[in-house]
Amino acid sequence: MTTSTDRRPPPKSPGSDFARLSRKITEAGLLQRRPGYYTLRIAVVAALYAGGWIAFVALGDTWWTLAVAAFLAIVFGQVALVAHDVAHRQVFRRRRLSDVSGRIAGAGIGMGYGWWQDKHTRHHANPNNEDLDPDVEPDLLVWSPEQARAATGLPRLIGRWQAFLFFPLLTLEGFNLHVASGRALANRSLRHRTLDGTLLFAHCVVYLTALFWVLPPGMAIAFLAVHQGLFGLYLGSLFAPNHKGMPILTSENRPDFLRRQVLTSRNVNGGWFTDVALGGLNHQIEHHLFPSMPSPNLRKARGLVRRHCQELDVDYLETGLIASYRQALAGLHAAGAPLRQARVRA
Repeated sequence: MTTSTDRRPPPKSPGSDFARLSRKITEAGLLQRRPGYYTLRIAVVAALYAGGWIAFVALGDTWWTLAVAAFLAIVFGQVALVAHDVAHRQVFRRRRLSDVSGRIAGAGIGMGYGWWQDKHTRHHANPNNEDLDPDVEPDLLVWSPEQARAATGLPRLIGRWQAFLFFPLLTLEGFNLHVASGRALANRSLRHRTLDGTLLFAHCVVYLTALFWVLPPGMAIAFLAVHQGLFGLYLGSLFAPNHKGMPILTSENRPDFLRRQVLTSRNVNGGWFTDVALGGLNHQIEHHLFPSMPSPNLRKARGLVRRHCQELDVDYLETGLIASYRQALAGLHAAGAPLRQARVRA
């Protein structure tokens, strides 16, 4: 783990530290598109997606299809990672081509692309800000002691032991992705909501028809549970190491851009397998500083960013994958402490 202490106050000119870093990254050519890489990556993911469904139909009425369900859960996660890179315009320069490609990928896994893109954009602007980041809203879990003290309903009930319930709850994340995408269609300000709604409905119809056409009802339900449960677990595990357990900010405590992104993010050490499994999101600090940087360039940017942060005495956190989950769970447990204390006093 590499850390330093953030002892210096924010610079008088907000963004100036980031501007110097941005020049270094640009001069190194790390913001240039990687068409060859993405052509290969998208082709491989598309082939795995098609191959999984072909295997599902070919196997037919057998419990071996549950192995296909597990395989497709991983493939769905990889499709989500491709949609993520497309949304950040890492793949295509033009917005229209990015939107079309992103919606195709989103339709393939039953995700409302417009809803997710809006939510993710707000997260990037203010990561771990409990007033502005939708990813730390206390809708089910609490992310800070302040949220715990104000919690009611399910967050109050779950928050006491949320660190122990976190991974089991992730098995519901795949279902939640579909439900949240559907609920977002009621928002009239959502752009292209008719198109997104049509794609979401089409996915659900084709998906459920395939399951209950090929498999008997009991086996189809088992496939649905395994596939969506493991997809949710994989999807949640992709994002859990990134910000969970890192400092929670407020609108009153909002540092400049560079510190806002670096101090709330955590990198995960590892080799090429970690890069593939986490889709480059293990280089979370670099990704948050330069969202449009192609994911294969993030590892190359890491040294430049780390040295720049060390020069500024800004904390730059790196840890292993298991340690990152441990830190995330510790942060969740600490956030729920007021609820456990309140129960003891009662």
